[in-house]
Amino acid sequence: MLTVILSTLRTRWVTLIGTFVALALGVALIATMGLGLASTLDAPQQKPARFATAPVVVRGPDELRVPSPIGDRTQPLAQPREVAPEIATALAAKMTTIADRSFPVRVATVDNDGLVGHPWSIAAFGGYRLTAGREPRKPGEVVLAGDPSLVGTTLPVRTSAGLSNRLVSGVVTPARFEEAMFFTDEEAAKLSPRIDNLVVQAAPDAVRRLVGPSADMQVLTGDDRHRADPEPNRDRDALIAMNALLGTASGVTTFVSVFVVASTFAFAVAQRRREIGLMRTAGATPRQVRSMMLMEAAAVSVLASTAGCVLGSYGAPWLASLLVDEQLAPPWFTIGTHSWPYHVAFWTGLLMALAGVTVATVRAGRIRPVEALREASVDSRAMTLGRWIVGAGLLTTGLGMLFWRMLSDPADALHRKTYTTQPMLLITAVALLAPILVQPITRLLAWLPAQLPGATGMLVRENAAAGVRRTAAIAAPVLVTVALAGSLLGATATISEAKVAEIRGQTRADLIVQAGDAAAGFDSRTVTQVRQVPGATVTASATTAVYTLEEGTALIRSDAHAVDPRELAVARKLPVRSGDLADLDDSSIVVNDEWAQRTVGERVDVWLGDGTKVSLRIAAVIAAGTGNNGVFVTPRNAPGVAPDRLDVTWAVDADTIAGAAAVRAALQPTGAEVQSRAAWIQSEYPSTSRQTRIGYLLVLGIALIYTGIALGNTMVMATSDRVRDLAVLRLVGATNRQILVLVGVEALTVVAVGAVLGTIVTAFNVLGIWGSLAALSVWSTVVLPWQTLAAALGVCAVIAVAASVLPAIGALRTRPVELTNAHG
Repeated sequence: MLTVILSTLRTRWVTLIGTFVALALGVALIATMGLGLASTLDAPQQKPARFATAPVVVRGPDELRVPSPIGDRTQPLAQPREVAPEIATALAAKMTTIADRSFPVRVATVDNDGLVGHPWSIAAFGGYRLTAGREPRKPGEVVLAGDPSLVGTTLPVRTSAGLSNRLVSGVVTPARFEEAMFFTDEEAAKLSPRIDNLVVQAAPDAVRRLVGPSADMQVLTGDDRHRADPEPNRDRDALIAMNALLGTASGVTTFVSVFVVASTFAFAVAQRRREIGLMRTAGATPRQVRSMMLMEAAAVSVLASTAGCVLGSYGAPWLASLLVDEQLAPPWFTIGTHSWPYHVAFWTGLLMALAGVTVATVRAGRIRPVEALREASVDSRAMTLGRWIVGAGLLTTGLGMLFWRMLSDPADALHRKTYTTQPMLLITAVALLAPILVQPITRLLAWLPAQLPGATGMLVRENAAAGVRRTAAIAAPVLVTVALAGSLLGATATISEAKVAEIRGQTRADLIVQAGDAAAGFDSRTVTQVRQVPGATVTASATTAVYTLEEGTALIRSDAHAVDPRELAVARKLPVRSGDLADLDDSSIVVNDEWAQRTVGERVDVWLGDGTKVSLRIAAVIAAGTGNNGVFVTPRNAPGVAPDRLDVTWAVDADTIAGAAAVRAALQPTGAEVQSRAAWIQSEYPSTSRQTRIGYLLVLGIALIYTGIALGNTMVMATSDRVRDLAVLRLVGATNRQILVLVGVEALTVVAVGAVLGTIVTAFNVLGIWGSLAALSVWSTVVLPWQTLAAALGVCAVIAVAASVLPAIGALRTRPVELTNAHG
């Protein structure tokens, strides 16, 4: 048996290389993604930045903690509380304290969103050092990070006190965690009375005793001081986002790898039907045939899986470098020393190779010798009972889940994980049922060429129809390419279009203004100036959040908008399911239909953005839509939040040109951009950022590159198995050029078959998204990425033609008689 195996491996080296390459690259993909995913599970402790040298930092509560039957549930507060004045006074009476305040500032002549003001005495704890000039000593003086030549210059600076000129008395070294401007401690206290943090120069235990447990204050020491930084969870949030991205990418690449490898190994066995028939004629039993095939597959898969793990060890650092360069990962992110991804990749590769061979050899070993010889030329029965059952079952499951989700939980269909994984069931189902679809699709595609003069069209039709399993195996990578690209990109494009349609339908205002610094918002004086513009009705809204404990165990955060209910209907047209928006008042709330409690008149316990617990009556229920509608409360239920959006609606007889100019003049010092309704809607269109494009490269690009390689690999295997057919064509008088044209056209036909199958899968998935949007009361057009699909098909066509014609050219260099004798 071993001699037969070694002889077979030597004579069928093209098939051997093809299966080896497919498996090695598949395992490499799984190992690379697995190593990247494993490295996101453990992040180093984030070090303090702004208070790196502070002994103790006292901070107000910034986390909502709600008890439940299964333990305390926590969520970050939308509006962290200040240090209680009585606590600050008590500490200052017995210890040395320094108050830290943070407030937005803006240099009127420079685009500097995010510039934050602090008292000078806090600068040293964050590592700030003067590089030129001196500290601020009197009101009107500031210190900032920049060029030393700024010392002595005057800058127009806007704060909560208005616009005034400030003398730059000094310049400090820049910090990576913020862009700061420092004022005298006295002026900072006037501009922002709220104490955000309190640095205490005393022993931590003494501070804790004085603060006491009931004050709900945080006493931070050591690495915990990073919680007082501008972005305390920056690294954790980056890793969570990267974990989700790599988790999705791992799922897609694993699916593609398993699909391609199993298909390749099954096709490799199907190619050997003639050989199996001869072995059965010579007396080999079905068990011996299966044992031989499995031993061959095991030998190849062990070597290929090992090679794939080695490739993965090189691919993972490249992946980490790409993530860091594209700012998807923190600068410190590297691949850790994890071993389990190698085990997962190796054994997955081995199992999927053996599974593909096992399924194919069960059928091959059962057929009788005479049937094997007859089936070697024509696929008379390409579908087995098991393939029918599994294919039909997966198709029913995939379509059933599509419709079930559309009817029961349409919002779930809009989540990335859902529309990324949903196509996999349908792709596998269509691939399994492909043999029954190949013949009618091929005959349809080849009908017109078959009517043309010459035998090329007829031969293309009959060859593809006769070799059903070969055509299905070659079309499989094209099916994956088209279905994944169409489904993923089509889903995101359709959802984006729906979001724009939703915004367009809900916006009534003529002008929309969003604050340059959303955290700071607009001060009351600015809002009043805009309201005084003749003919203008202004709706001021502030972004906040509310929290609910659903079913007593899940603490859910919901984005909320604080608005005056008398102004809400003027600027926005919300999709009301029940109730009346006019009933919104300080004791009520407007929720969406994703809430567990959504009966008008029912009372619901919520926690406001600062953690205050209140009981509010449900005044109205609106449709959740694409997820941007949120909930609505009055400004009284959004303590400590300033308006960050102004919607301006003109009266019928208003001078809109003069009014718009007046609005822009009032808002010019704030740096806010005033946009018309059309311009704002266009700016809100969900665009693909650079980071998102890199995410798609990971989720889709790498998988499609692999399927492209698999397509070329499978095509080479298929063409090398048809050497005898090409020789017969030469013996009956076909020229080399005619044969090469035939091979190329057959390759294009198979690509077209895969494209049709992939388009069918894409259509079902994207229509499922459209149906879910309709169920959410969002009507939009279906968007398909035709340019991307055309480019992907073009690449597949080039790969398929090259991978089929080049081996054929090599085969045509040998005399036909020698080829027929060698393969007879």
